[in-house]
Amino acid sequence: MTSRRQSKPRRPAAAKPAPDASLRRRTRELIVGILPVVGLATVTRVALAEAYHIPSGSMEPTLQVGDWLFVNKLRYGPHVPFTHVSLPGYATPRRGDVAVFESPPQDPSIRTTPDAVTPTLVKRIVAVGGDTLAMRGGRLYVNGVPEAPGAPHNAPAGDAAAADFVGQPLPILRWQQRIATTAGSLGPAPAAPTLHDWGPLVVPADSYFMLGDNRDNSVDSRFYGPVPRANLRGTPTFVYYSYDPETGPEYLRAATSIRWQRLGTWIR
Repeated sequence: MTSRRQSKPRRPAAAKPAPDASLRRRTRELIVGILPVVGLATVTRVALAEAYHIPSGSMEPTLQVGDWLFVNKLRYGPHVPFTHVSLPGYATPRRGDVAVFESPPQDPSIRTTPDAVTPTLVKRIVAVGGDTLAMRGGRLYVNGVPEAPGAPHNAPAGDAAAADFVGQPLPILRWQQRIATTAGSLGPAPAAPTLHDWGPLVVPADSYFMLGDNRDNSVDSRFYGPVPRANLRGTPTFVYYSYDPETGPEYLRAATSIRWQRLGTWIR
């Protein structure tokens, strides 16, 4: 007598997810994976650090056109986006600091330059709130004390930007009239102030007077006045990338004209 094997019942095949449901699931997983990365990048850029590109020669020789800088935003305190509020930092801005800041309004009577159309600039703090400063014969005086000969970092005159104003009268702007003073050992301001002869001026509280190291090729506080504390964005720490924008084929310069000796340069 033959026995028949009983076949096991087949399990019903699992239903395949509908294409739309599968696409939604993959999209959701992608978004969930990307959001933390985007959030971390946003927090880093807004509060911790940011890259800054040097567009002009106003800070030569310290900074060169084509330098890319790592900017430390924690030093002076991170800026709250879309406001004029800055959170507390771990250091106070000092004379001699190189600082990145949002430019105050620039007078339309000043020729348009690479600096003038850039809302975020980098210059050196030469005076802080309460300081009296003036320039005579190209030499800066802060609280009556002159710079050391050759200080701080003057480069040869450039061929653009403020170079057109060398030896020419500067426009008398409203901010100059507000902070002008007759006190001090240097006497009253010249009748026709120039880039090399101006002041004395008193820097308002919680403000900073900025000058480019390349004094004859810099549109700086001599044109737009002291910079409020709320405009400061950070301090550049080092050059992480640099290329020469004047050599090699234009479309390959960023890759073929790298200034290797500039990489890692600490900014002082």
